[in-house]
Amino acid sequence: MDISSKTPKIIVFDLDRTLWPFQVDKDTTNPFRRTEKNTVEDASGKLVSTFPQVFDILYDLISRGFVLGVASRIEDIMGAYQLLELFNLNSFFTYKEIYPTSKILHFKELHRKTGFPYETMVFFDDDERNIKAVQQLGVQTFQVSKDGIDKKFVLQSLNLDSSH
Repeated sequence: MDISSKTPKIIVFDLDRTLWPFQVDKDTTNPFRRTEKNTVEDASGKLVSTFPQVFDILYDLISRGFVLGVASRIEDIMGAYQLLELFNLNSFFTYKEIYPTSKILHFKELHRKTGFPYETMVFFDDDERNIKAVQQLGVQTFQVSKDGIDKKFVLQSLNLDSSH
């Protein structure tokens, strides 16, 4: 599907190595606490943050009227929700599917909750396995580079004007 042929009804993001540069289950220990605006400290004192442009990306998409969601296989569900809150990202996401299962099940649940056809869903993730799995449903997917997500990549992927 060419993204320009259908306006996305929901844009969904993975969390680990997509919105932030670490894996919650492997690289951090909860509980977390906020130290600065976009910096959080885990229980061991390790500082973590989102990728630099995440807040701007999400704000831009919301201001354009997009519905946003999260689909993550994180096992530390409470830690993931705590980080979304501490990074001030929670309010951007209308739908959150955060639990250890396949991305296909996440998207089936998003489809059930929203009623949106899979072809009107867009997904950003760093993991090629997740990308390939979700594509089977008809979801438009974009693989985030190991350098992290950035606004130019998101806007180009969605064929959106950057001057908004």
